[in-house]
Amino acid sequence: MRATYRALCAHGYADLTMQDIADETDKSKAALHYHYDSKRDLLHAFLDFLYEEFTARVSEPAGETPAARLEALVDDVLQPPEQDAGARVAFRTALLELKAQGPYDEGVRERLERFDEFLREEVRSLIAAGIDDGTFGDVDPDDTAQFIVTALDGASTKQVAVGQDIDCARRMLHAYIETHLVAGEGESDDRPAPTEAAE
Repeated sequence: MRATYRALCAHGYADLTMQDIADETDKSKAALHYHYDSKRDLLHAFLDFLYEEFTARVSEPAGETPAARLEALVDDVLQPPEQDAGARVAFRTALLELKAQGPYDEGVRERLERFDEFLREEVRSLIAAGIDDGTFGDVDPDDTAQFIVTALDGASTKQVAVGQDIDCARRMLHAYIETHLVAGEGESDDRPAPTEAAE
């Protein structure tokens, strides 16, 4: 899996071959084919590997309040500490190419949906906890989680596609949490319910 990671960063998805992956290991191409019939099968396994690493890394974000934990989760998703900026962009580029296979490859799509569902539930749970303890105002946890996850995904895509500074997205998401989610004194009494606000 580490060899697949290195090969993806070096070659991207479209040009990646089983030989490229084998070259990153002490195994032969034939040895890889013993375990995986094709590059597609290996990349499905790689996405499963990434899912396990991702969920372990971003679960239980640090912080004393739901707001602090939500901001820490944003940071963990956007700026993993174990990668330098160059490696992070290289990998996100390869991952974006993998995501582009989603409409055509059911196995890729199902695995990407697992990432999305996990992250959405992590955010939703933090928002619900914040509403329960009075940290957050009366917002819709599901819609708000969907918005934040979409913003996180979009920030990564923009960084790869047009070189947009990902730190801007991080700062603005922090600002959104602090100004739109955190309840001010007396705010929960005055703020309209989500259905009323929509009307």
